[in-house]
Amino acid sequence: MVGHLPRVLTLITVIIVALTLSACGDDRPEQIAKYQQLTQQRLELLSTSLKDDQLRNANLLKQYTSILAKRQPDLAPLLDELAKDAGTDGPMFQSLTRRYKDLSNSANFVDLDQQLAEAQNIYQAADTSLYNDMLSDPVNVVADMSKGQLARVNAISREAEALANGTDGTEPGSQLVGNPAYGSWQNNSSGMSIWAWYGMYAMFSNFSRPIAYDNWSSRRGYSYYNDVGRYRYTSPKQATSQAKTFEQTKKRFDSQGKRFDSPYAKTRTGSTTLSRQSTSAPKPSSTTRTASSSSKFRSNYSKDSSFRNSSSRTSRGVSRGK
Repeated sequence: MVGHLPRVLTLITVIIVALTLSACGDDRPEQIAKYQQLTQQRLELLSTSLKDDQLRNANLLKQYTSILAKRQPDLAPLLDELAKDAGTDGPMFQSLTRRYKDLSNSANFVDLDQQLAEAQNIYQAADTSLYNDMLSDPVNVVADMSKGQLARVNAISREAEALANGTDGTEPGSQLVGNPAYGSWQNNSSGMSIWAWYGMYAMFSNFSRPIAYDNWSSRRGYSYYNDVGRYRYTSPKQATSQAKTFEQTKKRFDSQGKRFDSPYAKTRTGSTTLSRQSTSAPKPSSTTRTASSSSKFRSNYSKDSSFRNSSSRTSRGVSRGK
């Protein structure tokens, strides 16, 4: 009887711990609901900020597209499409609103962990300072299309970037390649992944050869989306698609005895004067993005820090001069 005492005590301890954890309950649904509430407030503020011309890069995008359209009327349809990102009709804002709506349906996620991580990421992505930084990509696309007549923002010059990253230069629209708001990777008849632009953005194809994933991976230039904000501005479903494209390409290279690295394995040089929110964020390469059982799509924000920016402070995110 005495010999069985340690086992009995161990069993009792396990039961007590289990009951204690059960009594504590699962607070993830409550956290998700709280994020939904705060994100709705942030999206409303962001919408108002865009409509009231309170975001510097949104204003620059309007100005740049208007100036270049007058100088190059043949580009007007494409520039008009790019200008939509300065308002609430653009693909970036619409992507956030879709993700926010999808958040209310748990069936869209593999589990509560993934749903909570997505709630955290959307909340952060809707911050006006971060969104202002995100708009530097379409602004710089237009700047590059002007061939230097319009200055880049939040980024070094095209020539300096090419030198720093060892690339041949950036093709028109390169800052948007890889961003699921503007296109997606599609397999061609040879099994290679080629970037396919959405809608009017397909006009970028007139300026360059088809962009192959394997070449782009090793030669891509800097962009805010790819090098700073990807995990925030990518849904779990989009992240899974990106991971699938990488795995397919890597498998093809492995079969040829060649090495293939992720396009995000190395952060590119190119950013300048980003907001504090962006510069303090973990690098995308250290962020888990897939939705598999062993690697869930998680935010880099802990529970304790997630609500530091309360709804009463979200107005501080409005950026007029970053």
